[in-house]
Parts: sequence; C-alpha cells; structure tokens
Amino acid sequence: MKVAIEELSKIEIITKEAKVAELTKEFGKFGITGMTIYDAKGCGVQLGTKEYEAEKHEEPQLLSKQVVMVVLPSAEVDAFIDFVEKQLYTGHIGDGKIFVTPVTNAIRVRTGEEGKDALREGELD
Repeated sequence: MKVAIEELSKIEIITKEAKVAELTKEFGKFGITGMTIYDAKGCGVQLGTKEYEAEKHEEPQLLSKQVVMVVLPSAEVDAFIDFVEKQLYTGHIGDGKIFVTPVTNAIRVRTGEEGKDALREGELD
C-alpha cells in the first residue's frame, strides 16, 4: 500500500435530519461527489434538553440526528467548515457538531486509485 502524498481529512457533521438535504445539495461547490449519511441517536452537553423545556435533563435523552461524513483534501477543510457552519447555524440548541479527523489514505478498490484520485470522479464511476 502506498501512502497518499496529499493530506486528506474526514469531516463528520452531526445535525438534525431536516438540515441534511439542504446542506448536502451544495456539496458540489467543493468538488465533493461522494458522502455517507447515516442515522444516529445522541445528545450534546445539554443532555438532550430542548430549548423550549424549562428544566435541564439530569439523565441523557437521546435525540434522532443524522451524521454526514465526507473526505476531502485538508487544504479545503477551512472553507468547507465555514460553509457548513453558515448552512447549519440558527443560534439555537441542536445546530450540530463538526468533527475533523486526519485520513492517512483513501483507496478506490475497483481501480486502485489512491488519495485525492480515489475521491474524485474517475473511470466510469
């Protein structure tokens, strides 16, 4: 296995299901042609307390969320995160979280392409 020269980052965005379609519709602006989206349950520092509730929960209340995962060149991460923050921001509890993780390589199994080449449209994808 060869290690990709260009650094890659994995971005995981956890947010309300209602925001995901609006968010991902604009990913093409960043050359993102692939993503993984999955359902999750969880809570943040408010333990699942909704903004309109008078009292904070003492025990975690798991709320339905979706996770959007993309991998892109690390050089593009700051601009992408700025975009995501603007799309998700309401100023209210539950806007979401963004996690950034380094990726040492990406490999397209069918063609053997690695790094950035494995993430972009290639031969008859």
